Amino acid sequence: MGVTSDNITRLLLRFDRQPVLYSYLLLALYFFINAAINASSVWMEHSRDGSSNLQLWEPIVWEYSSAISTLLLFPLLFWWFNRYPLQLCTIRRQLLAHLLGSLLFSVLHVGLMVALRELVYHWQGGNYNFGPLVREFFYEYRKDAWGYLSFLIGYQLVLFVYSRIKGEAHQLDSAEDSGTMPLAKAPEHFLVKKLDKEFLIRTDDIEWLEASGNYVNLHSKGRIYPLRATLSNTLLQLSSKGFSRIHRSLAVNHNAIDSISYDSSGDGDILLKNGRHLALSRRYKEAFRAALQPVQPG
Repeated sequence: MGVTSDNITRLLLRFDRQPVLYSYLLLALYFFINAAINASSVWMEHSRDGSSNLQLWEPIVWEYSSAISTLLLFPLLFWWFNRYPLQLCTIRRQLLAHLLGSLLFSVLHVGLMVALRELVYHWQGGNYNFGPLVREFFYEYRKDAWGYLSFLIGYQLVLFVYSRIKGEAHQLDSAEDSGTMPLAKAPEHFLVKKLDKEFLIRTDDIEWLEASGNYVNLHSKGRIYPLRATLSNTLLQLSSKGFSRIHRSLAVNHNAIDSISYDSSGDGDILLKNGRHLALSRRYKEAFRAALQPVQPG
């Protein structure tokens, strides 16, 4: 079985269901390998002439305390990067925000790193000497600021490339009342950008919607198109096209339904014309059944 673009998309969407877990595993793997290489390099440098009193565990503690501290701070960094993404406007505001971010990152990184080293040195019966505070912090801040900038640019690049590989969907009907209000008119098509290609999918061909992290997956004819939006806002736009919520994370196109069954608990099961089964939660059952009723003439 060959690797197709749809297989890659499904793999990426599986990653998107638990992005924090998978991202941390990848970051931890990178930082721990990098720390091992750096620690071994420091040990080899100090052991060349045989006169160093450095013990093997010391460079391991130095490097891994820095790596662990950085990993612990990544949730804060990602939150900050999302709050102040790189843009071609409000440049002064971005510079100030990221200057402040780099300072806070360095203070927290150094504080955690030194605390871990002090703890291990105390456990080994020794004492860790950080050195003159101002001088050593300036030394560490240079490295942390460069690291912060690298993380920021890398994070933005990964998000961009990831969205292009997945084939992210965008609304064609552009005019919005404001930056946060949904479109008043349901879009007839969605524009999908995938690598160097762009193509359209009809809204009427979308069979069901699935919330997945920061995206809503549009399922159409066996393919999946991620739309960066919330399920609630997407439904506000598509309700007039016959879409209804059936679960906390699911919505369905009425025209794609083949049959509906209910069980004794009050929940239900929706069978689509393509053979797919979707869960119908009793929380949304009544509203869903009301939406299915034809509008009576006044």
